[in-house]
Amino acid sequence: MPVDADALARDAAALVEVPSVTGDERAVMERLGELAADLGLDARLDRHDLPALRALPGHPGEEAGRDELWGLTVAAAGPPDGPRLCLNGHLDVVAPGTRPWATDPWSGRVADGHVHGRGAVDMKGGVAAALHAIATTHEAERCRVVLMAVSSEEDGGLGSFAALEADHDFDACLIPEPTGLDVACVQAGSLTFHGVIAGRGAHAAMRRAGESAIDRYVEVHQALGAYERELNAGVRDPLMAALDLPYPVSVGRLAGGDWASSVPDRVEFAGRMGVRVGEDLEDAREGLRHALADLPVELEFTGGVFAPASTDPGHLFARLALESFPGSRPVGVPWGADMRLFAARGIPTVMAGPGDARLAHAVDERVPIADLVATAEGIARVIGGYHAASG
Repeated sequence: MPVDADALARDAAALVEVPSVTGDERAVMERLGELAADLGLDARLDRHDLPALRALPGHPGEEAGRDELWGLTVAAAGPPDGPRLCLNGHLDVVAPGTRPWATDPWSGRVADGHVHGRGAVDMKGGVAAALHAIATTHEAERCRVVLMAVSSEEDGGLGSFAALEADHDFDACLIPEPTGLDVACVQAGSLTFHGVIAGRGAHAAMRRAGESAIDRYVEVHQALGAYERELNAGVRDPLMAALDLPYPVSVGRLAGGDWASSVPDRVEFAGRMGVRVGEDLEDAREGLRHALADLPVELEFTGGVFAPASTDPGHLFARLALESFPGSRPVGVPWGADMRLFAARGIPTVMAGPGDARLAHAVDERVPIADLVATAEGIARVIGGYHAASG
């Protein structure tokens, strides 16, 4: 059955229309369940046990406040002994930001060949495409395909972590993150960090009697830049080496001082650093500590913990994905993703999905409808090909 482009665009827009900033995802999960029912698919909404998850040793960290965690599973019926394929996608999004958008970020406007709004690219469009792929291919019933829609990816991956704790019996996984329809076989890791720099306060008219924490931060910022250059020198993984900046180091929040006529006695900053493919997370933390060791900063690591991950491009499942997305090539991506949670359990995983990742988290986020259709068709071919190869 061919993919209905208009219906797919409408469903992607319907998901965008439901605000779902990380920590507040139940309503969009319920909406996806309604869309699944409209396509004749069964959906199950689950509330996960937060205290139990937080007590587990593999807990991936959190940044957003929450008192509940929801997930939705859409499963195609299949034989009990058939191959089992997971399609994973997150429905939480980042906030729209402070700059004005051309249209309401929650409009889900369909115009100019695109679906517009926060989450259209990252990654409600990909989830809608996966849903329509299941609905349009009869092979889904023979392959036992499961669409795992999750929360909390943006701040660490707690949603996928919870879903995999409940059910990890999968033979392979495809995640339709925005790869521009290429097949991502490698993802960098990432860590978030928080720093405090102390100064000595004084009246601004007597500036030399104090020591500005902002001036001290400038030195720290320069050291972070030097560390980024070190991380990206001699990148070993060939797919990551092809990227312009495989392992960025970035400060996303900075606050210092409380009065214009005072020398600031404190600066706080928070940022994100890339973790190299194959690198142990504690070694990555130690690398940043060492880079800032001679500077007056108290450093800690907070929030989400994204290990790097990879699947050999020559693996049977990776080759199937490459064949199923015509014109695609194997790539690496510089951002963390839930791919690493599947890889950690030995589940071969790749990412292939619609849109340009540079529009993720950006003002005027949008995804081409043609990409949504191509993603649904590609996933349908993966489902059919996986059934054939495994049967």
